[in-house]
Amino acid sequence: MKLLFLACLSPKTGNYTTAERIRSHIESAGHSCELRDVADFHSPSDVAHLVSQNPPFEAALAIHLFKAGRLLLDLRLPFGVIFGGTDINEDVKDEQKRVVMEQVLLKARFAVAFTEKLKEEAEFVLASPDSKIYVQPQGIQTEVAEQFRWSEFLRSSGVRTEGLDELRVFLLVCGLRRVKDPLYLADVFSEWHSENLHNVLIIIGPKVDPALTAEVEAVVKRATGVFLAQERSQRELHAAMKRCFAVVNSSVSEGMSAAILEAMDLRVPVLARNIPGNAAVVKHGVTGLLFSSPQEFVHQSQRLLSDQELRERVVRSGKLYVEEHHSVKQERETYQRLVDKLHKAQILA
Repeated sequence: MKLLFLACLSPKTGNYTTAERIRSHIESAGHSCELRDVADFHSPSDVAHLVSQNPPFEAALAIHLFKAGRLLLDLRLPFGVIFGGTDINEDVKDEQKRVVMEQVLLKARFAVAFTEKLKEEAEFVLASPDSKIYVQPQGIQTEVAEQFRWSEFLRSSGVRTEGLDELRVFLLVCGLRRVKDPLYLADVFSEWHSENLHNVLIIIGPKVDPALTAEVEAVVKRATGVFLAQERSQRELHAAMKRCFAVVNSSVSEGMSAAILEAMDLRVPVLARNIPGNAAVVKHGVTGLLFSSPQEFVHQSQRLLSDQELRERVVRSGKLYVEEHHSVKQERETYQRLVDKLHKAQILA
């Protein structure tokens, strides 16, 4: 079966990684899957024109109910959708978007939520039959670049490497866009750094929003102890995560943060903002630490610095959690089974 797969494909983002992994699951079952960026299309009619080409597409899949799902509304093909997170947490607050998303969900053969909480939220805010939404957590696999040089990474980010062994690097992994709120901790961290120069915060991720990127660059210039690293390949990023003291997430909204789960898999402590998407995977004091304000972030970081037993516990429990709940094998089987539903629907059409 030839399948069209739409997603937001900014390079080196979590969306891109997730879409590529799901595409590989589909193709390993013998299907042809063409992954396309939603930015390539202006309207549903653009997509309808694409799928009619020869040989025609036979089914479709989309990540994000509004950004990608709306583009499938003119199709006569069976399709499925995967919730992105901001669609259910943020876009539903806009009535026009909510109406469109209800239409997409009504027409879709199935929908996938990364967490039970996201499924419940979707059922509450959108008119959807319970049986249509499946829960499949993201599958996680990490691979560390063997040639990665930690000292070079720090120097290129602007961090002075004298006393390298005493540095405590907090790594904020996120694309530079508003929903990730990369400057949420900047001021309080800079104050904390002035009290202890060994604590530094490095922001790393693709520069998705040019205006926000300019803001971040300006703040980093004046905020001591806060740095902006050049984005790296996935394997280099995993290597940097493995060497840091803790991985940080300060997002306003998340579907399921791959960076948090990757940190757990790499046995690195996680400090995450207390929002529903993060609280679904980070159990406070068990698999990581949650904070609800910049000041609380500092408090939880100090706990992690002073309590070795706590650090060892969250690292051990986080690794175990990922192994038990975020199997790539299970993810592959789920998507292959759901794509089979589209295949059968297409045959019967």
